[in-house]
Amino acid sequence: MNSGPAEGAPEAGTTAPHTAEHPAISTIGSTANGSVEGDTCTETDIDTAHHTGKARTRITPDSAEATSLAPTNLTLLLIEDDPAGSPIVPELLDRGGRPIRVRTARNLTEAERLLTDDVHCILLDLALPAPGSRPANGGNGSSGANGSGGSGGDEGDDELAVLKHVLELAPRHAVLALTASGDAERGAEAVRVGAQDYLFRDELDSRLLSRAIRYAVERKRSDSAERRLAEGRLHARENRRLERGLLPTPLLDGSPLHFAARYRPGRSRALLGGDFYDVVRTPDGTVHAMIGDVCGHGPDEAALGVELRIAWRALTLAGLSGDELLGTLQQVLEHERADDEIFATLCTVDISPDGREAGLCLAGHPSPLFARPGHPARLLPYDDNGPALGLLSDARWPRTQVELGTEWSLMLYTDGLIEGRVGDSGERLGQDGMVGMVRRQLTDGLRGEELLRAAVNEVRALNGGELADDVAVLLLDRVPQP
Repeated sequence: MNSGPAEGAPEAGTTAPHTAEHPAISTIGSTANGSVEGDTCTETDIDTAHHTGKARTRITPDSAEATSLAPTNLTLLLIEDDPAGSPIVPELLDRGGRPIRVRTARNLTEAERLLTDDVHCILLDLALPAPGSRPANGGNGSSGANGSGGSGGDEGDDELAVLKHVLELAPRHAVLALTASGDAERGAEAVRVGAQDYLFRDELDSRLLSRAIRYAVERKRSDSAERRLAEGRLHARENRRLERGLLPTPLLDGSPLHFAARYRPGRSRALLGGDFYDVVRTPDGTVHAMIGDVCGHGPDEAALGVELRIAWRALTLAGLSGDELLGTLQQVLEHERADDEIFATLCTVDISPDGREAGLCLAGHPSPLFARPGHPARLLPYDDNGPALGLLSDARWPRTQVELGTEWSLMLYTDGLIEGRVGDSGERLGQDGMVGMVRRQLTDGLRGEELLRAAVNEVRALNGGELADDVAVLLLDRVPQP
């Protein structure tokens, strides 16, 4: 036997079979009547009569009835154009010792009809004429006459045209090519084209053929899984590059403020959620910071968040602020949202060039946390909180003036940081819990990126795992120069 698994690789956990270990079985492979009426397709199981010295195998409808109730794991589709002289198909068993079901088709029309989802492997005679072509070896051309239509043309001169047609017809199925004894070059070319293995017609052995079928099925599954994994990795890399490109790059050149941010989307395997933030410094020295949250967690909400962030940056650089800026952003939201019920919360802070005071606008968003040396961390005033964007067409958003001082930290965040659960109680962490947590972390000396990382990790730990909502946290620090 010169075929075996492609490239000589044995089935996992087994030793590659050799002809010397498995003597050929003398068999007969005709149907009960020796022919097939018209385009009738027959699904059969294998039934073998064992005798001392020799075993004679015959594929018949009667034997199919005898074994049809036996459980099967694998189904083989045999495509052969001469039922009376069909290739020898000895007794085939799966790994568990159960019979492998065999379906027979004499042309591609019948094969396409029998090619259902429960077929695992195709055994294809390479001598079968391709659709629309003349028989290569002077056959009767029944397959071409009854085929599934053909491409014609050059396929008549292509020895593997029928294999290519089957591979196109059944891209998810394992394929074994059956060729004449000694025609190893053609068999090897069939493997290069896409078959999982090739076999010699007159050297079939029951154990080796069964193993070849199992090997072909497992190799096809492995190849398909590897291809899907590679495609998934490529898609994920593209998504990561795209999403990273959509995350903001703060514009703080010339500002003495220190910036840090932490972002964690709630969607599995995503880098971008409905939360968004940005920081820019305008030519007059004012630092503008913003954080927002589009309701929902899907890709549409993430895209809308990016649109709002870009619009906010453009409007801020154009000189808009406060109520005028938020009103214009609401118009953008109303035009871009997919549903009238979509809304977004927003918090904007405009820090004066000297860093000692700020203007605060809230649109349905949690108030920032403010901390300075010698004073416990607290929330900034939120009595004048306006409605979320997209809820009221004639809404107004008052601007609150806040004294900051010479040294301070300002943390803006989305509600994903405060809506996590606390242990088994099921209660939310809430703003009070978040303030107490950050106070303790500040007392421990945490600052900047380290503070944000510790805050997000502790919220996740209190929740008992990943948070359901997106989390975005933005931190601005002003530390006087020595």
